[in-house]
Amino acid sequence: MTTHQTFATTQRGLRRETPAMRLFEKAKRFGVWNPAEIDLQRDAADWQTLTGDEQGILLHLTSLFQAGEEAVTLDLLPLIATIAREGRLEEELYLATFLWEEAKHVDFFDRTLREVMGAPGDVSRFHSASYRQLFYEALPGALTRLWNDPSPEAQIRAAITYNMVTEGVLAETGYHAYFTVLQRNDLMPGQVKGITLLKQDESRHIAYGMYLISRLIAADDSLWQVAEDQMNELLPVALDIIGDVFVCYDPVPFALEVSDFTDYALSQFAKRMTRLESARGASLEEVTRATVAVIEAGDG
Repeated sequence: MTTHQTFATTQRGLRRETPAMRLFEKAKRFGVWNPAEIDLQRDAADWQTLTGDEQGILLHLTSLFQAGEEAVTLDLLPLIATIAREGRLEEELYLATFLWEEAKHVDFFDRTLREVMGAPGDVSRFHSASYRQLFYEALPGALTRLWNDPSPEAQIRAAITYNMVTEGVLAETGYHAYFTVLQRNDLMPGQVKGITLLKQDESRHIAYGMYLISRLIAADDSLWQVAEDQMNELLPVALDIIGDVFVCYDPVPFALEVSDFTDYALSQFAKRMTRLESARGASLEEVTRATVAVIEAGDG
């Protein structure tokens, strides 16, 4: 039988200066938005003006986001439970917002598919072999492993797969694609608003993942190799997922160039790697200060 011997808040109170609590405050201020309140009427009208291939590539992109958001919603609990078992209350409080926010993202993309894109049926036909490798296998594998193996190595693999690659490389590149298409062509303002709010949510997720990985590396430098190996293993998969979207269209709608998005993904990858490597040899205090600076700057 599980019992509690004491409670952190009755002994010391919450450490409000920590990165997790700063992110929790941001989540309470900026994360409370309702997908049901976003007006999609103009979006539905704009959708009807698009060509078949223009609709196709936006549907393709949306299908990847929808399944990806559902995947992380389904797979996130082991990470929350692992942090809770370690007694890291402030981090657990912030992680509680992850599940809420990922669930809202599922809600938002479902509205897009049903109310804007006309309930296009089963869109898993857009899930390529590379997409399935990441979202059907690697992501659930890395996160559910934590149920039985909550080791620092397993935590790093989970956070790299979820926060650094899925969110920090792929999702960020996907947002870039949405903004490039929709803002350049003055299309679908409701979608632009929703993606802007999603991006804000996930920038906080990325900042936490960066902190989690960095504090683990600062405590044990050998874990840098685990992080580097996992990033390098998954980067080609992420790039393949991006490329798979473009090969379906000739010419590519909206005059998009695949190199613009692979270059963007590589820049996101390089930025994450540089920040993670800076944790090598750093103290926990230094990692904390660096993370707080990122949070205050609003840059995940």
